Parts: sequence; structure tokens; C-alpha cells
Amino acid sequence: MTTPVRRAMRVARTDLPASIVVFLVALPLCAGVAVASGVPAELGLVTGVVGGLVAGVLPGSSLQVSGPAAGLTVLVAEAVGTYGVAALGPIVLVAGLLQIGLGALRFGRWFQAISVAVVQGMLTGIGLLLIAAQLYVLAGATAPSSGIDKLAGLVRLAVQAGTSSTALTAVAVGLGTIVIAVRWAQLPGPARLVPGTLVAVTAASAATAALDLPLATVDVGGLLSVLQPSIGQLRQLADVGVLGTAVAFALVASAESLFSASAVDRMHHGSRTAFDKELIAQGVGNSVCGVLGSLPMTAVIVRSAANVQAGARTKASRVLHGVWLLVFVAALPAVLALIPLPALAGVLIHAGFKLLPVKVLPQLWREHRGEALVLAGTAGAILLIDMFQGVLIGIGLAVAKSAWETSHVRVHVTDSGQGPIHVRLVGNATFLRLPVILTALSALPAHRAVQLDLRGLRHVDHACQSALSTWADRHNSTAPTPVLLLAGGHDPPSASGP
Repeated sequence: MTTPVRRAMRVARTDLPASIVVFLVALPLCAGVAVASGVPAELGLVTGVVGGLVAGVLPGSSLQVSGPAAGLTVLVAEAVGTYGVAALGPIVLVAGLLQIGLGALRFGRWFQAISVAVVQGMLTGIGLLLIAAQLYVLAGATAPSSGIDKLAGLVRLAVQAGTSSTALTAVAVGLGTIVIAVRWAQLPGPARLVPGTLVAVTAASAATAALDLPLATVDVGGLLSVLQPSIGQLRQLADVGVLGTAVAFALVASAESLFSASAVDRMHHGSRTAFDKELIAQGVGNSVCGVLGSLPMTAVIVRSAANVQAGARTKASRVLHGVWLLVFVAALPAVLALIPLPALAGVLIHAGFKLLPVKVLPQLWREHRGEALVLAGTAGAILLIDMFQGVLIGIGLAVAKSAWETSHVRVHVTDSGQGPIHVRLVGNATFLRLPVILTALSALPAHRAVQLDLRGLRHVDHACQSALSTWADRHNSTAPTPVLLLAGGHDPPSASGP
């Protein structure tokens, strides 16, 4: 049997079934992310098609699946609300070109240097905003624009929903969708091969139609009518705000895709991700999405995990999932009109909860409290300000934490009562720890001889050298003998000596 025939048989046996599973997982999520982002549902499906047929065939990661992601929903909704749907194409196009440039310059590996706590904080902030926004959709209300207003208005929303029969019906359908999606994943055996979200949305749509419930459904306008190619909208790139949003898209989408790739690599024993090539693949996909005027794409951990768990072995599964999405969007878009919006809100609330580090945070607080604070600070900044600035603040917090921990120094003072007092410094003497060092040295008796042992220091910066030299000069002016300095491989304070 020839090699091509064997390869085709392997694809038919493993990747074809996996592609159908991924398609069924992606279908409600693509539509839900689009609606939550404030654009027609068809644009989410277009992005899913591009993720399969364009990014899916390019080298990088073999098993992770790309498409519209809940992690970008908040950012896209803000961009659409500020600049309009027409600006989405140019923004995504520039973001894609930036990703291609970053990959060509081999920046892909540097995204691995971003603190995991920052990424988890980013996803936490996104998850909380996504949940808050979809709670308003669940109750048939309009969500406030800012994150803090969304959270602050939830109590009033609950009161209003409790007095409206229509709102209570919508909430019941949405909560039912969540319950089915959660409980379906706990079923034993082959039933779990059918995605719980698809079952939940199908059940909600059937109940809405059968009971003639007064619920809003997905607005379907046809594929050609909703596409807004970016070619005629490029003049919007003259707006500095639009360019800044494109940079935010590129950075957040790249970080999410490459961290997803790292997670997927831990799920299988096949070929590892080439991060620079994967970044280029994501950039090419987003460039195509930008030309078409659809949503931005990232690698999505939920779909990627489903792909691996369904037994995929090659990239054929993710390419075929794009084929199935294309067939659906071309032949059956009217089916989307049967889906009630509260059901999609339930799917996205479920997805938002998956972004929250419910299991990770308690352990992180016990073992790495500084990382937990970075996570909380990043999420809080995203809620209070916006996505881009929140991530930058998170990176700043991570850098500050690392600098503080790296500059750790211990001061050991030994006084036998006779002879010189022995002072030993261990660690890294930087300006951040200068108050600790000077407090210990200032507490020494001015009339006693001191032996200052610096051999345990791995690094002494200029600020500490100057401070130690000044202290030695001052102590030598009152002590009977000069400070005895035991120095390591760094430059000793110039004013001290035996």
C-alpha cells in the first residue's frame, strides 16, 4: 500500500471524525462571539472558515484550531462601538500585518517571556467583562459601555429582570442552556463526543420555537450583505486611535495564540509548535480576515483541546473543520435565525467562566502570592480602564515584582561583644533594598569596629556602592579603627578599606 493511500486512510480514521467534533464545537461559539462583539453572526463564521482554510494549512502548530475567540470579544466590542463596524476590517488587517512582521523578526518566542500571571489576569478580566455583558443580554437589556458600569449595574438589572415576565423567560432559557452545557460534559461514554454547547443551543432553539417564546433570535442578513471588505475603508487608518487599537489587537491575539499553543503542546506527544511560524500563520489569517472585514482570529484553547481529545493527528482536522463551516455558512445560514439570543448569551457566560482561574488562584495565593497579586492587578486594571492599558499595567506589575524579588538581600549582624562587629550581606544589593541595608548599618554602635563582608553579594549597583561608601566614611570618623571590608568580585566602596 503506497504512502499517500496510507496517509488518506489515517486522515479518514482519525482526523475526519475530529474535524466534525471541532466544527460542532466551533459553530455556536463563532456565532456567539460575533453577536457579543456587536457584529452579524455570519462574520464570526467567516473568521472560523479563515482560521481553518488559511491559518490551518500554514506551518506552526499542527493541532491547535483558530477562529473568533471569547478573549477578544471585549476589545472588538469596544472598537466597533467607538469606530463602527466598517473600521473593523482595517484594524484587523493592520493587526495581521503586525503579527507577520513580529513573526518574521522572530519575536514569537519572546511572547513566552510574558508572565503567566499577566495572561491569566488578562483572561480573568476578559471573562468577568464577558459574563457581565452577557448577563444584560440574558435579561434583554442594554449593557453599559464601561466595565465598571457593567458590574455596578448588575443589582439594578436583577431587580428589573425580576419584574418582567419576558425577561424571566429569557433568563430561564439562558440558564437552561448553561445547565445543559455543564451537565452534558459530565455524562459518561460516547455521549460526550457531541459538544454540550451544541446540544444546549439546539435544545433552547427547539423549546423557543415549540413554545413560541417571545425571545429575540439571531439576526441573519446573508453572507454577501454583511461582508465589508477593508479596501474601501483604509482611510480610517489615518486615525491614531484606530492604529492603537490595531496594535492592541495584534498583541493580545498573539499572546493568547502562543499561550494556547504552549498549552496544546502539553496535551499531545506530536510535533511541537514553531512559535515564529505560528505567529506568521496567525498574521496571515488575520490579514485575510481584515480584507474580508470579519472578526479577528486567534488560536482557541477550547476548540484546540476538543481537536486533541477527539483523536486528531495532523492539521487535516482543523482544515476540514473550516470546510464544514464554509458549507454551513454558504448553504444553511438561515438556521442561525432559529437561535435565541439568551441561548448564545448562556454559551458565552459558560465560556467566560472557563476563562476564570477558579482552581488556579487559591494555590497561586498559597505558593506564589506575588504572582496572585499581579493576576488580580491585571484583571482589576482591565475592569477599571480598558484591555490594552490593563495588560500594560499587568506587565509593569510583573516587572516590578521580578525586580523586587531579584533585588532580595539579607543582612546578618554578628556581635560577640568583643572585637569587631561582623556584618554580612547576601543577595543582590540594589537601590530597591537600600533602606533595609542602611537601617541595619545605622543601628550599629558608632564607636565599635566593623567588619563588612560583601562576599555573599551577587550584584551591587551604583546606588548601593555610593551609599556604602558614604556610610563607611561616616563610621570611620567616629570609630577607633576603619571599617574592614571583605569584598567579592564586584567593585568595593571606594572609601572603605582595612
